[in-house]
Amino acid sequence: MPAAPILLLEETDSTNADARRRAEAGETGPLWIVARRQSAGRGRRGREWASEGGNLFATLLHVTHKPPAEAAQVTFVAALAIADLLDAWAPPSLVTIKWPNDVMLAGEKTSGVLVESGAHDSGGLWLAVGIGVNLAQAPEGTERPATALVHHLRGDVLTPPTVEAAAALLAEAFAVWMDRWETLGFQPILDAWQARTPGLEGPAVARLGRETLEGRAEGVAPDGALKLRLADGSLRLISAGDVFFGEAA
Repeated sequence: MPAAPILLLEETDSTNADARRRAEAGETGPLWIVARRQSAGRGRRGREWASEGGNLFATLLHVTHKPPAEAAQVTFVAALAIADLLDAWAPPSLVTIKWPNDVMLAGEKTSGVLVESGAHDSGGLWLAVGIGVNLAQAPEGTERPATALVHHLRGDVLTPPTVEAAAALLAEAFAVWMDRWETLGFQPILDAWQARTPGLEGPAVARLGRETLEGRAEGVAPDGALKLRLADGSLRLISAGDVFFGEAA
């Protein structure tokens, strides 16, 4: 599967919002929308996504005919593609994934994924797979420590990638994982994801909007949902939320 073409914008409100507008206007992609700056970047659960210059802000517009629950697995594809991107400039031993899609460098968050979707007029589901990667700088005052690739470069690398170079590599890596998902199903994706994801067994706290759950993580289900064993012995499957491993909320 060839990499989707890249549209590079100097500025937009949000690459995800741009993808949504294009999808609602009938575009099907696949198309990467990349911006040097965002005036209204968004993260999960309505949070603002800091949009400092020199970082990567990208969204893949794609139409799929998978059912919604299965289409949501694209978030694992995104995490693996980001990890491959970081591997190209940082020591791979520093690159890990925190459930479900935060990619970390030396244990600190350096990226985020926001997947949005809707019914497409041509049939199927449009997906906006939004990805932000801290290449040159990291936001301050975040709930958990954040970092940027520039602080973790390999010894033979002098500078972080340009936005163009990072977008090109991300698009290529994403195409590889997307092809595996489309042709081989989710299990190879989940296997590769688990190999990069420590801490899936042990104490964990999950914040789910109005509900906070404490228990013990017991790995993931075949669809990628986190298995959380509560104090009363019941098992909860967590498909989305903020999960903190090995600590209290």
